[in-house]
Amino acid sequence: MTPLSVPRRAEIATYVLFIALILAAPLVFDTFWLNRMAKYLVYGMLGVAMALSWGYAGILNLGQGLWFGLGAYMLAMSLKLASATSLQQGSDKPVPDFMLWNAEPGAKTDLCCISKSSFIWIPFQEQWVGVAMGLVMPVAVATLLGLIMFRKRIAGVFVSIITLALVLLVRLLVIDAQPLTNGFNGLTDLGWFEVLGFQFDPYVTPTYYLVAIALAVVLVGTRLLIETRAGLILQAIRDDHNRARYLGFDVPRYQTFFFAVSAGIAGFAGMLYVVVAEFASPTFMDLAFSISMVVWAAVGGRASLLGACIGAILINVIEATVSETEAFVEAWKAIIGFIFVMVVLFLPRGLSGVAADLTDAIVRWTRPSKPEVEVQAQAQAQPGGVRPQPAE
Repeated sequence: MTPLSVPRRAEIATYVLFIALILAAPLVFDTFWLNRMAKYLVYGMLGVAMALSWGYAGILNLGQGLWFGLGAYMLAMSLKLASATSLQQGSDKPVPDFMLWNAEPGAKTDLCCISKSSFIWIPFQEQWVGVAMGLVMPVAVATLLGLIMFRKRIAGVFVSIITLALVLLVRLLVIDAQPLTNGFNGLTDLGWFEVLGFQFDPYVTPTYYLVAIALAVVLVGTRLLIETRAGLILQAIRDDHNRARYLGFDVPRYQTFFFAVSAGIAGFAGMLYVVVAEFASPTFMDLAFSISMVVWAAVGGRASLLGACIGAILINVIEATVSETEAFVEAWKAIIGFIFVMVVLFLPRGLSGVAADLTDAIVRWTRPSKPEVEVQAQAQAQPGGVRPQPAE
């Protein structure tokens, strides 16, 4: 077995340290901060999804919030029906309370009519349907979109424009379908997520561990995925898709697959966010939120899954801290923008690039120089291990 290189060992150690830190957080934080940290870890998962799409596949998706929002809404629909206080009594079918509020004046007393219009909610009485749809819906839509775009060899800024337009379109549809989705208000007053009879209260330690372990699994699983043959081919396509196509690789298939995997991770993150935040909102599909994910990946380093994850967590921690500081209440957005500009100008590879440079510098400093290594090799080759004397 080939021994691991120093940078590789350092990378593994960093992953282990990061996972150990997030698992040890309940030893330090109270329930309020655990809930807040769980949200930040969800954002870290979004950073992983963005790094996979942008950093490794070379696909700058400006509509990543679409996958997050789809996953969030699918699970939120099941949890809405699981909340007894949010159901309109008197109907033999599930009718969320907002459907009565948003009904036409003449239909407010006709619960049967409202029930017929809410057929889309019926399958979501089962929580497993919401979980399954939260994963399937983003992946299915991303796969269909990817097949259309990449088979037609659409690339670069055009992919960004298409994904941007799509997320804005879906957001408008969700808002306009107020009788079914509650429009701007989103889905609130949700029940708790339940597995095998255990309910995940957003403010208890098991809920935090649900998110932390999910992030660890996604992070390690995605890292192993990009080290497979498919992952290496994907990076070759990112660097020169024409050469990869000339070598016989089905470029659209690889791009579509990883585009869908990134969407699946974002959808999964959306479901976890609903579990810890107890609401789903069309703001998840705002342009600003999708752009924020790009900023997180850029700050952490889009060429590093862990870097993008840490960047997302770090930016949100700084944003929350600064926005809650009295002296910076009015200027916190400018501060976040300034940090991003500085990173782009002086740290183009993000924080992960700085860490990689430091690791390389340490390796060069600790290793002997090349001439000394050659002399040591010659000494070992001599009988008795006698060091050869330099020529006069």
